Amino acid sequence: MTARTHVQHETSEQETADAVFPQLLPLPFMMPASGLYTYSSASLVPHIPISLPQNIPVPSRPTPPGPVELAEPEIDARAFDSSVAAVGPLTGVRITREELRLDVDGRYPQMTASGAILVGLTTRLHWIARVKLTSPNHYSGVIWYKTGNTQLLPQTNVTIVVVRSIFNNQRTATVTFSGGGATRTITFRYSSAYFRPCELEYDCAQGTAGVTTFDTSTHSNRPLALANETLSIATVYQRAGIEAAVSSSPSAVPINGAGIGSAWSDAEMHDAMITYWSRFANAPQWAAWVFFASISEMGQSLGGIMFDSIGPNHRQGTAIFEDSFIAQPPAGDPQANAAVQRLMFWTAVHEIGHTFNLAHSWQKSLGTPWIPLATEPEARSFMNYPYNVSGGAHAFFSNFEYRFSDSELLFMRHAPAGLVEQGFADWFDDHGFEQAAQLSEPGLRLQVRANRENGEFQFLEPVVLELKLTNVSSEPRIIDANVLKKTDDMTIVVKRQGSRARTFRPFARYCYRADRRVLMPGESIYESLFVSVGSNGWLVAEPGRLVVQVALHDDSSDVLSNPMALRIAPSRGYDEEYLAQDVFTEDVGRVLTFDGSEALGDAVDTLRLAAERLSDRRIATHARIALGAPAMRQFKRLRFEGETGKIIDARSPDPESAIENFDAALIADPELAAETLGHVDTKFYAEMYANWLAETGRPSDGAKVLATVANEFDRRGVLPSVVTALRTRQMELEGESGVKLPEGAAKEAAPRMHKR
Repeated sequence: MTARTHVQHETSEQETADAVFPQLLPLPFMMPASGLYTYSSASLVPHIPISLPQNIPVPSRPTPPGPVELAEPEIDARAFDSSVAAVGPLTGVRITREELRLDVDGRYPQMTASGAILVGLTTRLHWIARVKLTSPNHYSGVIWYKTGNTQLLPQTNVTIVVVRSIFNNQRTATVTFSGGGATRTITFRYSSAYFRPCELEYDCAQGTAGVTTFDTSTHSNRPLALANETLSIATVYQRAGIEAAVSSSPSAVPINGAGIGSAWSDAEMHDAMITYWSRFANAPQWAAWVFFASISEMGQSLGGIMFDSIGPNHRQGTAIFEDSFIAQPPAGDPQANAAVQRLMFWTAVHEIGHTFNLAHSWQKSLGTPWIPLATEPEARSFMNYPYNVSGGAHAFFSNFEYRFSDSELLFMRHAPAGLVEQGFADWFDDHGFEQAAQLSEPGLRLQVRANRENGEFQFLEPVVLELKLTNVSSEPRIIDANVLKKTDDMTIVVKRQGSRARTFRPFARYCYRADRRVLMPGESIYESLFVSVGSNGWLVAEPGRLVVQVALHDDSSDVLSNPMALRIAPSRGYDEEYLAQDVFTEDVGRVLTFDGSEALGDAVDTLRLAAERLSDRRIATHARIALGAPAMRQFKRLRFEGETGKIIDARSPDPESAIENFDAALIADPELAAETLGHVDTKFYAEMYANWLAETGRPSDGAKVLATVANEFDRRGVLPSVVTALRTRQMELEGESGVKLPEGAAKEAAPRMHKR
C-alpha cells in the first residue's frame, strides 16, 4: 500500500466516524496531521567590541551625546506568511520565526512539506520537500526547492514526526533536518488547519444576483461519485487549504442615474476598484474584492475580469458580468437554469483563483520559473475553460469535481507567500517559462508592424502596434475570433538594446468565450497592441532602440512573430523632459490604457497639460482620446456615503469636452491620427465618435468624421473592405440627417500612398 493510499484511508476513517458518531469527539489517531505549524525563539546577539585607531583627531566642539541610530534595510515581512515580531536594532535580541506546512492528509493531500525561516529582520529562506509516510505518524523526504539565504538550511533531507491530539495545544510536529550539514531538530506547535488566510468581500451592482453558492445536485451532468451539497465559494477555497472568510459587509450597490444593466467600461471598473481599495492600507494583504456587475462594454463574450494593477498592488479584485455569455444556457439543456448557475459559480471561483496568481490551466509554462509547472489543457479544474477540453463543456462537467488541480494546490499551499498573496507579486510572476514551440511548417503567420514608413516614435509617444494573423496554408483554418485580443494567450517581449528582455503584462486580464470562425487561405485578422506600459511598468519610455516580438500560443504549437525594431527619438526640449517625470507613471499608463479615468485626477491633469503644452506632438493625440472618451457618456463612479454605505452614481456627459478633444485628435490631422493611433484604433475611435454624434443629434457631423478617416485610409492603401465599411456607415448617417455630405466637406486627402 502506497503512502498516499494509506493517507486517503485515514481520511476515509475520519469521515466514517463523523457519519456514525456525529456527536462524539474523534479519536486522536483520526485527527489529520495537515496544517500550519509554527516555531519561534529569541537569542541574544553577542556584543562585538570594535577597536578604534588611537590617532583620531578630537573635534574642537564635540557633538552632543545622543541615541545612536543604525539604518535598517527595508524589509517587508509579508514575504512570509505571518507577521514577524520585530525588535529594535540595538536590543541585543534576535527573533527567529519558522513555519511548517504539512500537507499529507485531509482534502487532496499533496504529500508535501514546506517551510519558511526568518531570522531577525533581514535573513529569510523558503523550502519545499516531497515526503512519504514511512511509519505511523512519521514522514520523510528530500528538500527539492530552496529560495533565499540557503545558509540558513544547508541540510537536504527532512523527517517529520507528528503528535496528533483532539486538543490543538497538544498537537506538534517535530522536524529533523539532516544531510549536507549538522543535524538540526525543531518541534513546531500546531497553529491552523489551513495553509493561507484570505478574506473575500462580495459586492453586487443593482440588478445583479451575485452567485456565490451552487447546489451540485441540481444538474445531472456530473460525476457519479460527486456529493450532493450546496457549495460556497468559501468552501471551495477552504478545501484548497485557504482559510477563506467572507466579509461581514457584503452589499448590493445601488446605481443612481446610470441605468440598471448599464455596460461597464474598463475605466469605470478600474476606478471602482481603486475607490474601494483606497480604504485599506496601500500594501499587500490576504484579501480579494469580488464585484458582480451586469455586462462589460467589451460585450457578451467577456464573462469576467481580474484587474491586474490597483495602485502599486496587483491581483486584488475581480468582476463577474452576469449578463454576459455565462447567462446563456447550453442549447437543448433540459436543466438550463442549473447550467447557468453552475457557470456563474465557476466563473466567480475562476476569477478569484487569478488573485492567488493562478494561471489558466493551459498557460502554466509562461513567466519565469519557480517550479516547473506543466500545462494542463485537459484538467478538470476551476482554472481551465470548460469549453476548451476535448468534448467541450459537457465532457468537462461530467468529470468536474469542483476543485483545483494538484499543481494548482501545490502552488497555493506551498509557493513562497509573496508569489501567492494578493497585492504582492505581479500577475503570473514566477510561473515558469518555455521557448516557443513552433511547427516546422506553420499554417498561421503572425506579423507585428507599425503604421508608418519607419519604426521611429517620438519621445513621450505611446507605442501602438498592429498584429496581423494570416492563414498561410492552403486549407481553411478554424481559429478563435478573439485570439488577437487574448493577451493571456501571448508572450509579448520588449528588449532594449543592451538590456535584458522584459515581458509585457497588461493591466487587465480578460476571460473571453471561445468564438470559433473560419480563416480562409490568405485571409487575415487584425488587432492593435498598446505595448508601452503594463502592470510591470513602462517598457517603452527612454530614447533608444528596441525590439518587440510576440509568441501566440495556439492549440498545439506557438506562432512566433517577426521581431519588430523600434526607435524612440530623443526629447525635443525642456517641456518634454519636464513632463516626462509625470507621464511615465503607472497612473498615467492606466488612464491611457483604459481611455480615461475619473478617480486618477493627477494623471488626468498630466495628460491635459500634455495636450495643451505639447499640442503639436503625438502624445497630445493620445491624451485627447483619454480626455474625450469619458466625456461622451455618463461615467459610473463608486463612492461612499457615511461610514459604510456604498453607492454607484453617474457623472453627466460633457459634450463640449468630447467634441473639442476628439475633433483635435481625429479631424485636425487625420494622417497623424492614423499613424500614432494605428489603423485599427483610428477606425474604432472614429466609429465610436461618429455614432455618439448621431445619438446626440449630430448625424451630419458624424458623417464628416467617417468621411475624413475614410479618405485618409483610402490614401494610405488600407484594405478596401475597411474603407467600404466606413463609407457605408457615413451614408447611413447622411440618410439620418437628410443631407448628403457636400464634396470636400471632409478633410482633403493627399495623393495615394503605396498599398501596405
